[in-house]
This record gives sequence, structure tokens and C-alpha cells, in this order.
Amino acid sequence: MLSQLMAIFGLASLVLVLVYWINRAVVLFDQLIADGQSAWVFLELTALALPAIIRLVLPLAAFVAVLYALARLSGDSELTVVQATGASPWRLARPVLVFGLIVAGLISVLTHVLTPLALGRLNDRQAEIAQTATARLLREGEFISPTSGLTLYLREVTPEGELRGLLLTDTRDPAGSVTYTAASAYLVRGAGAPQLVMVDGMIQQLGAEGTQLLTTTFTDLAYDLGPLLQVDSGDRRGTRERSTWELLTDRARVAEETGSSPSEILAEAQDRVAEALLAPAAALIALGSLLLGQFSRFGVWRQVIGAIVLVILVKGIESGAVQAVRSEPTLWPLLYVPSLAGGAIGLALLALAGRSRCVRRTEVA
Repeated sequence: MLSQLMAIFGLASLVLVLVYWINRAVVLFDQLIADGQSAWVFLELTALALPAIIRLVLPLAAFVAVLYALARLSGDSELTVVQATGASPWRLARPVLVFGLIVAGLISVLTHVLTPLALGRLNDRQAEIAQTATARLLREGEFISPTSGLTLYLREVTPEGELRGLLLTDTRDPAGSVTYTAASAYLVRGAGAPQLVMVDGMIQQLGAEGTQLLTTTFTDLAYDLGPLLQVDSGDRRGTRERSTWELLTDRARVAEETGSSPSEILAEAQDRVAEALLAPAAALIALGSLLLGQFSRFGVWRQVIGAIVLVILVKGIESGAVQAVRSEPTLWPLLYVPSLAGGAIGLALLALAGRSRCVRRTEVA
């Protein structure tokens, strides 16, 4: 039975990952093509997003695998034959529980190691792409409007990277417009987003009614291109981009580097642990639901629907727990409530299935 569960689980995981991946890839493809990126960059970024996607779908795939495998056995009357030979629900639960623990192990590897590494690399690549996109904006002799309300003009771009004859007009603020002019400028990578350093220039601020003009001359001025490009800096890893070992063993340093509180860091680590426990809980719910009903020639649709409703209930509990922990990280023990509730529901269903089986045997006797 374990081999059947693993085969169905692999197929279900593949289908669900493809659905999630295609949905994400379409949006990412449009963004990268608009920025002039190559197909290789698209494939690289979508590949780096896969660990996070796989982590999300594995518990659902485990639930689908157990549900489908047992529904097929029930439809072929094999499950009824196995139960007639004296196999109790607890005996049938052994391979399902082993299967759930295997899936939990896979999720643990993803959540604790692979996903943080992939997210860190993804942020680095996005920062590199942002830097490339910034350089692509600097075309001499053209008026460029990279975003609504912003216009950039460069008279000349030298081979050394010097930008001569710069004109930058910003009309995004309804209170008035700002025009920057500079004899020369340089594009540099700052601590965060790229910076445009202007040399020997002037700032002209015009009021909304056009009746007041303020001018300011400067020797050098740095203009942050981060809001212009609307990208986040990839130079600073957050808690999601760090391994669980790092979060648990060096919380003081992580808190200093990320700006997160120690309780928020601990909550992030505990969330990863709790996430893996949902797989065996979902598997037990699927098994208990299908064993609870009697054999019917109309199939096991009632049991399947009941199992789906119970899983939705567990996911609702998970959503509430996550929201509570986000509001107050010290409540991180609530993250284990969904998996504990799911496991309790599964065990209760198995107990009811065993009891109803004993009652039926007594009535027959």
C-alpha cells in the first residue's frame, strides 16, 4: 500500500506544482519580457521559486494521494475484503502514517534548508536584474519615461560611465513638480537600491499653481532610484531567506541584521516545524473518513466530501493561528494547533471506524 501511496503522491504533486508554477510563471514572464530579459533569466527565476511552491502543495498532495488510493481500493471492493479478513483501522493506519511521516520529512528539508537558500538567491538575482534595468534606462539623446510622472534625458553617456547633460523631471507629487539638471552624473550601487549621483547642478521646484519657483544649486546630490524602479534591495536577507538553524542558534545577530524581534524570529522557525506536521494529519483525516462509512454501490462520495470539509476546517484553523502569531509573535505555540487538531480528528475517525466495525460484527453474530 505504501508504494501505491508514493506513486499517486508523486503524480498529484507534479500536477499541483505545474498548476502553481504556470500561474506564477505567466506573471513573471510578462514582467521580464517587458524589462527585456532573456528566456534564461526567466527559467532561472522560476526554478528558484519552485522549492517554495513544492513546499505549499506537498501536504495537499499527501491528502489527495491517500484519498484517491483508498477510494480506488473501496471501489474495487479490495478495502472491504481486507477489513473482512480482520484488519483493524489501526493496522491500515500504519502504512498511511509512515507515508505521512515521509512527506513530513520532505517538507522539512524544503522549509528548513532548500527554500531559504532559493529565496536568498532569488533576491540576489532580482537585485542584479534591477541594476541591469537601471543601466538600460540610461540612453543618450532620448527622453525616457520609466514610470508615470517621471522623465529622464541624457545628452551623452561616455565609455567611462559618465552621464553628461542630465535632465530629470518629477511631476508625481500633486503639490508641484521638481526638475533636476546637472552637468554630469554617475550611476553607483549604494547600500540598497542604485543611486544617481549628480554633480554641479540645480533643483527647480515649481508650485502646483505655477506661481512660485524655488531654485537650489548643488555641488553633488544623490537621487535614490529604488522608488523609481519599485524593487526591493537584495543586499539584505530577511528571516525567510535564512536557514532554521541560523534562526534558532543566532537570534541576536539575525535580529540585528533584519530588524526583527527575537520573538518574530522564533515564530518564523516554529512555523516551519509546524508546517511539516500537517502532512501526516491530512493523511489520517483522509484514511479515517473513508474507513468510517460502510460499503455502498454508489461509491464513497459522501466520505470524500466529508474529508474535504474537515481539511478545509483544519486550514481555517491554520489561517487563524497564522494571523494571530503575525499580530503577536509570542503566541507562536498556536502554530501547532492546526496539526494537533488535524491529528486528533484523524485519530477520532479511526476510533469511530473501529467501534462501528465491532458493532457490526456483534450484530451479525
